[in-house]
Amino acid sequence: MSEINKLKILNDPIYGFISITNPLVYDLIQHPYFQRLRRISQMGMTYLVYPGAHHTRFHHALGCMHIMQKTVAVLRFKGVDISDEEENALCIAILLHDIGHGPFSHAMEHSIVENVSHESISLLFMDRLNEIFDGQLSLAIKIFRGQYHRKFMLQLISSQLDMDRMDYLKRDSFYSGVAEGNINSERLIQMLNVQDDMLVIEEKGIYSVEKFLVARRLMYWQAYLHKTSVAAELMLTKVLKRAKQLTQQGISLECSRPLKFFMENHISLEDFDNTILDTFSRLDDFDVISAIKEWQYHDDYVLAELCRMIINRDLPKIKLHAQKVSKEEVVRLRLQLMERTGLTEKDAAYFVYRGTIKNQAYNKKEEPIHILKKDGTIEDVAEASDQLNLKALSKPVTKYYLCYPKSLNF
Repeated sequence: MSEINKLKILNDPIYGFISITNPLVYDLIQHPYFQRLRRISQMGMTYLVYPGAHHTRFHHALGCMHIMQKTVAVLRFKGVDISDEEENALCIAILLHDIGHGPFSHAMEHSIVENVSHESISLLFMDRLNEIFDGQLSLAIKIFRGQYHRKFMLQLISSQLDMDRMDYLKRDSFYSGVAEGNINSERLIQMLNVQDDMLVIEEKGIYSVEKFLVARRLMYWQAYLHKTSVAAELMLTKVLKRAKQLTQQGISLECSRPLKFFMENHISLEDFDNTILDTFSRLDDFDVISAIKEWQYHDDYVLAELCRMIINRDLPKIKLHAQKVSKEEVVRLRLQLMERTGLTEKDAAYFVYRGTIKNQAYNKKEEPIHILKKDGTIEDVAEASDQLNLKALSKPVTKYYLCYPKSLNF
């Protein structure tokens, strides 16, 4: 009986051919925990704004692994010593960095489970896979946790110029059609180097970094923080909040068993064991969408109306303001809705609400993007750049939103 060929070549619309050159990587991709990422959308509800944005976390993870392979090859060419074991660990760590995402990626983070980030759940999955694969992921986990002595390896996985950001900007720009988000990842990778155990960009690559940061800012305003995307994702979290509230009151809701489990139980990070992790691994976009399709006909007006609005893309009006929206304005709109529908003030809050969104392309307080100058000195990109707008990009911009049904008078 012939064995499966685990050395595969995949075709990707962004990079062309992606190679799986290691049997362990193949086995990890084939595992049900990872295959689940095919059913987790990369950009949440953004497809309601950009119809092409239906790509998944599976696409993104493979793309990250591919550019990690390219980066290791470039660094080795420049004399950076990276062993085969370290290369394998880097590829595994970036491949699995998003494995803990829940349905619709960021849209439902902290709501399926109680205040638990996807990074924490990713680590739980990695630890579990390490048990299944007899400790072969130990070095990858060590790098991912920042516990490995070679600091630049963590920067490749998690920093302000990491493989994650390089892939998602290029990929999300491609699928959404937002051309302003496109970056030259090939050029950025070619300019990478390591100095004093730090990841640096050679000075001649500074304009590519500037383009990268500008693209990131524009993608946030035009795609990730597009006001209609924000409104849809807020509605999605409110659907789950209402469903949880009704379930806690003993009202039975039709949905899949994994979703029902997380609605009936308050699960924190400390509660996760292998059984709960397996239950979480069976939860994806399809559970949520099928539940919403069913719940739009429920007797509870709030749940049914929220679900109907999502299914039919009858989204609320969302207005952005430079100043914080007054509480009085929110109360006025809620009273208007209460008069029309007979809702209580508490229930009206599901339809009229305010909040904030923030966009910061570059954070100087975090570990900076280091530019390696020709004289061997290292400088923060915001200082090294001759573009004044980079300093502006490092300042956070806050906008305030107000959501309310379109039928109300603002």
